[in-house]
Amino acid sequence: MKIDTHQHYWRYQPQDFGWISDRMPVLQQDFAPADCLDDMHAAGITASIAVQARGLEQETDFLLALAAENPSVLGVVGWTDLRSAQLPQRLEQWTQTPALRGFRHIVQDEPDVPGLLHDAAFQRGVAQLQTRSLSYDVLLFGHQLPDAQAFCSRHDRHWLVLDHVGKPALRDWKQPDTAARWRKHLRALAQLPHLMCKLSGLVTETAWGQAGSVSASDHAAILQCCDEALEAFGPQRLMFGSDWPVCQLAAPYAQVADTALQWAASRLSASEQHAFWSGNAARAYGLTLPTSP
Repeated sequence: MKIDTHQHYWRYQPQDFGWISDRMPVLQQDFAPADCLDDMHAAGITASIAVQARGLEQETDFLLALAAENPSVLGVVGWTDLRSAQLPQRLEQWTQTPALRGFRHIVQDEPDVPGLLHDAAFQRGVAQLQTRSLSYDVLLFGHQLPDAQAFCSRHDRHWLVLDHVGKPALRDWKQPDTAARWRKHLRALAQLPHLMCKLSGLVTETAWGQAGSVSASDHAAILQCCDEALEAFGPQRLMFGSDWPVCQLAAPYAQVADTALQWAASRLSASEQHAFWSGNAARAYGLTLPTSP
């Protein structure tokens, strides 16, 4: 089977989604798992993982409820205040639901990224996740990757997952050293054997202006990033994610999935493709895969 490891769902309320600007009218509406199923099935993708899009405690309960109602949603990466003194009690409650597989914080938008990653309470929170075999998704822009090196090195008791290939600045790809700096930082992180990487979210790092299709040059840069990630992480630590519906800012689901399908078919062996499409996700998120789609 093929798993899309990075989808978002929401009932749109402007006050809850400050990151959705007026430049993003396509996202200013509700999105549910059923809204993507036809496009997924057309690409041969049968399941997804729901990833948080809001820094609110109710986000985790909302996504778990969707997972309970939609068999195609195999797992949830939720949100909680990892610095809270009530974290153990919240985890105890949520882990009664098998769909909960991990957590994420939108670190990239923090005013002091190094300060948060070195915060003692935040560190303790991530450590508590790992003692419960829960993953943590690392979300940073490419220029912030050096800030994560010590953080990711420290938390090695369970899987960490790097979202969106570390968000390379594809809109500035032709600038001197942009690609080289990202490649250097990505390779440094890839030395950590407990870190997996999602080939996801790359289309929205391009200079999108109107939803529709990425340019030929952007497509080439995306393939370059995927190749660099393969060289750095190897086929046993990569997984596919669409970042739907956010990807629609730059390209439709069909194009994002087709790019991944063609890339995997041309670079990976049959067993490596199995790992890329489902096996690696099952290991990182502790998924119990259905015996048939």
